[in-house]
Order: sequence, then structure tokens, then C-alpha cells
Amino acid sequence: MSPQIAGVLQLLALIAALALAHRPLGDHMARVYSSEKHYAPEKWIYRAIGANPSVEMRWPAYLRAVLAFSAVGVLFLYLLQRLQGVLPGSLGFASIDPDQAFNTAASFVANTNWQSYYGEQAMGHVVQTGGLAVQNFVSAAVGMAVAVALVRGFARPRTGELGNFWADLVRGTVRILLPISVVGAIVLVACGVIQNFAGIHEVGQFMGGTQQWNGGAVASQEVIKELGTNGGGYFNANSAHPFENPTPFSNLFQIFLILLIPFSLTRTFGRMVGSLRQGYAILATMAVIWLGFTALMMWTEFAGHGPAFEVAGGAMEGKETRFGIGGSSIFAVATTLTSTGAVNSFHSSYTGFGGGITMLGMQLGEIAPGGVGSGLYGMLIMAIIAVFIAGLMVGRTPEYLGKKIGTREIKLAACYILITPALVLCFTAAAMALPTPANSMTNAGAHGFSEILYAYTSGANNNGSAFAGLNADTQWFNSTIGIAMLLGRFLPMVFVLALAGSLAGQRPVPETAGTLRTDKPLYAGLLVGTIVIITGLTYFPALALGPLAEGLAS
Repeated sequence: MSPQIAGVLQLLALIAALALAHRPLGDHMARVYSSEKHYAPEKWIYRAIGANPSVEMRWPAYLRAVLAFSAVGVLFLYLLQRLQGVLPGSLGFASIDPDQAFNTAASFVANTNWQSYYGEQAMGHVVQTGGLAVQNFVSAAVGMAVAVALVRGFARPRTGELGNFWADLVRGTVRILLPISVVGAIVLVACGVIQNFAGIHEVGQFMGGTQQWNGGAVASQEVIKELGTNGGGYFNANSAHPFENPTPFSNLFQIFLILLIPFSLTRTFGRMVGSLRQGYAILATMAVIWLGFTALMMWTEFAGHGPAFEVAGGAMEGKETRFGIGGSSIFAVATTLTSTGAVNSFHSSYTGFGGGITMLGMQLGEIAPGGVGSGLYGMLIMAIIAVFIAGLMVGRTPEYLGKKIGTREIKLAACYILITPALVLCFTAAAMALPTPANSMTNAGAHGFSEILYAYTSGANNNGSAFAGLNADTQWFNSTIGIAMLLGRFLPMVFVLALAGSLAGQRPVPETAGTLRTDKPLYAGLLVGTIVIITGLTYFPALALGPLAEGLAS
């Protein structure tokens, strides 16, 4: 079987698995967030944190709860790293330096999981399991809660109430993320992913010396890393490491976990707004972009020119032979079109155009299907922009799901789509203009510029993957990428929740003959075009200096 056919078959198997899971999981999540029942373990949690899950919140209160919970998470994880040297189970590792501890705390709380350290050489069992893995769960649950709050804004008439953040947070963790993670961890262990609390041990001779590895609760952290679109690896090689991702089946299963909740949330959206066709329209938009990017990535990586490419059957540099170009390309697109950031290959070794595809996937806003929760609310923001553009074309007041898109709503949507590009481009410009940050580049020219552009694109979009040719463990990059991650995560949430509150307070507008049908293929096509045009106008000059220049020169 040729590598090309193998790649296509993997893609078809993945699509089939996602299609089978879409309906039951989407319906289950709709029931979870619509239920008024509280299970006993959830009640214990509410009593422990002093929260009343039955009290409805308006958007300012919901936002305050999100920010307060996240701020406590940053502080706790920072202190846990700073105290690692005196904690049990540290494997003898020293406490983390202040700038790197801040960067890591911001990264995991913001669902980014950017890592400027070697996991197996820096973090002990307590920090990995009690700190990083916990944030993998709750940061994903925060994103899902904010998405559900926006959906309620569309679904509820003449009320400013968006639900209860604490109830949404706990239910998302206990009823959705934990059960799937338990089953997924068992599957990964069966595939050969390690799960233990072993210490550092020697595994044999390596270039005249001994090689040492430490164990860890890898399977349980690996599953939520992918399921929650987090991405932080237990080991520095991330999902290219055989302890994390040993076989082609485990590789395909991890891609399935990455895409599972973001795609299924579209059905949850349809259920909660009372129109499954609306959910299918959003799903179709996401699927078209994802399939297009995947096909383009596989083509550009298989079609490399030159003797080395021909012998290897494509651009195999930086890719694991057990996954091949097909498995690596599908993974690379899935992880950068979501906010996952896990990698099973070396993105810096991709062809010029291939590296540009990974970067462009993040610059779209990671909405196809996007991160857990963040992909859905990002796509709904784009849907509002598309409706507004359509309204301008025909001279009508735009409406979406029975809610008018007026001046306030479009201003909030515009602020949402502008904040992340501003962070990416401003920080990239500063890093290129100053003398010290440029010293961290492994490569000069267009590829070196791509390294820095990719780093801030990954940080501000809460992705976490890296070209890996950039030495980001410096005070400049730890601090600035940490700031970009926090602002890129929580500033957009301000606009999303304010928009949700504004929509929830409206009286539904009855549908007329002149209402734009947003559940039709024509609108899905308009939405795809809007996304591509906005992203192109924003990032094309920067991309022309980096991956496009490199790709055209090769």
C-alpha cells in the first residue's frame, strides 16, 4: 500500500469515527448543560467552594467568576512550581525559575500549554499530576462554559441571565471530561502508553554514556491533553515520544480525541437553540475548512521536489516513520486548527507551504473546529460578522437566530476578531525590532521570521505548538508569550460574554420572507468566505515575509 493511500484511509476512518460519535455526545452535552439536577459529588464540590449552583448570573457576574477562578489557578500553579524543590515526588528536580513558572502557569490556565522547558527534566510527579493535569481539565471546562453561555444568549428571550458559571464548570468536568478521559486512558494504556509513578532510571547505553528516563502518569494526562485541546506533553518530544504515542492506532485515536468535543458541540448548539439545522450549518463550515486544510497539507508534504523527497516518498524530515506523512499531516492540521498544540512531528521541518498551513490554521482563530468551547464561540462570532455583511449587501438589519445584530453586537464582535491579531503582530514586530530576541532564532531569513511569528501566533491563539527552532526559554519570550497567552484567552471572553448578555436581553424577532436563512449551504459558503477574507487581510503581509517567501524560494 502506498503512503498516499494509507493517509487517505486514515482520514476516512477518522471521519467515520467522528460521525458516529457526533450525535450521542452532542445530545449528551446538551442535556448536561440544560439539566437542573445536581449529583451528590457535584453538591460536595459546591459546598467546598461556597457556590450556589442554582443562582443565575448576568454576564458581568459570569465574567467575574471566570476571571477569579482563572486567577486563582495561575497563582496556585505558579506557587506549586516555585515550591517544587521541597515537595515530595519532585524526582530531585529543583524549583522552577520565576519567569518560566509564570509562563507555564499562564500557559496551562489559558488552555495553551506552551512549554519552554523539557518536561521529563523539569517537572516532578506532583507538579505534573496535581498541577498541570488538573488545569488540563478545568481550563477546558472554562472554555466550554463560556461557549454555552453564548449559546444561551441566542436561545433565551428577554433575560440577561446566562446560567451559573460554577454549575457549568463542575458539570463540564464531572459529566463530560472525566468519563471520556477514564475510558480514553484505558485505551491508551492498552496501546502501550505508560502509566506509573516510577522514578528516574537508566535504560541503557547511549553514545558512550547511560541514558535516563523517568516514568509518570502519562496515559491519564495524555488523554485530557488531547480531549481538552490542551496539548502540553509529559515529555519534550510530546506526541512524537513513544511513551506518549507508541503506535499508528494510538496516533489516530489521539487525533480523534482532539476533534471529538469541538465537532460534537455543534450539535449541542443546535439542540440548545432549538434548530439542529443551524448546528449542521456550523458543522459543515468547520468540516469544509478542516478537510481543505488537511488535503492541502497532505498534498504539499507528499509532493516535495528533489532527490531526498523522492527517496523518502515525500517530506519525511522531522516526522516519525511509524506515523508517516499521512498520520503526521492529519495530526498537524488537527492540532493547529484546534487550540491543542500537541505535535507528533517537527513543524519547523515541514515544507515552506506546509509550515504556512499550520500557521494559517491558528490565524483563522482556531475555529475549524477550534478548541473545546473556544472553537464554537469563535465560529459564532464569525457567523455574526457574516450575517452583518449579508445585511449590508441587501440593505436589511441583520438577524441571527431571531436576534438583531445591531451596533452594540457588531462592535463587540469586531473587538473579538481584532484583539488576537493585534497581540500577534505587535509582539512579533517588537521581537524582530529588538536585538536580543532575534538571538534566539536558530535560522536566519524567512524561516527565522516564521519561528517568531509562529511562537506569538501559537501563544496569543492559545494553541501551544511551536516550530521548535526557537529558543523560547529566555526572560523576554517567557514573559511576553505569557502575557500574550493570558490576554489572548481572557480578553476575547470579555467580548463573548458581553455579547451573550446583549443577545439574551433581546426579544426574539419573528422570521419573515426577507430573513436570511442561516441554515442553508449558501450561508455556509458565505461564512467560509468571510473567515478566509478576514484572515487574509489581517495576516497576509506577515505570511508573505515568512512561509510564503520560503515556499516560493524552494
